[in-house]
Amino acid sequence: MTGITILLVALVAVVAVGLFLKSRNGAVRATTAASGTTNSRLELLSSAGVSSPNGGPVVLHFSADWCGPCAAVRRVVGQVAVSMADAPRPPVEIELDIDKEPALAREMSVLSLPTTFILDGGLEEQFRVSGVPSAADLKAALVPLSGPHEPKSENSG
Repeated sequence: MTGITILLVALVAVVAVGLFLKSRNGAVRATTAASGTTNSRLELLSSAGVSSPNGGPVVLHFSADWCGPCAAVRRVVGQVAVSMADAPRPPVEIELDIDKEPALAREMSVLSLPTTFILDGGLEEQFRVSGVPSAADLKAALVPLSGPHEPKSENSG
């Protein structure tokens, strides 16, 4: 009887952890930087080619050739970037291969793929997404960083 009880408790714990992790997958979570971006992080970002030429937000996503869900992130980020192309400071999309930039991935605490960051114009981390974000959630996080944004009307032209 004790063995069955232990098995049931373990099963409930595993299901609870699984549900918790699933609820966080793809969620855009605001991050809180204690003292801003460190010099070492800025140097690593710069050496990887990450910049904000227009002072707007940067969508930085880590991927790899062997990562299946990374293609979905690529599509979502691309779709949102195109939809916000007319924003005062449109977002810049940058994809980095985790196998080619392991030091930056370590500095940014990337533990799984895909992982996406939304950085402000000063390259400070504002949001973090583990998994595939929804286009609506990603856009909602980017709009305040891009300035006022009016969607294009189909009748304008």
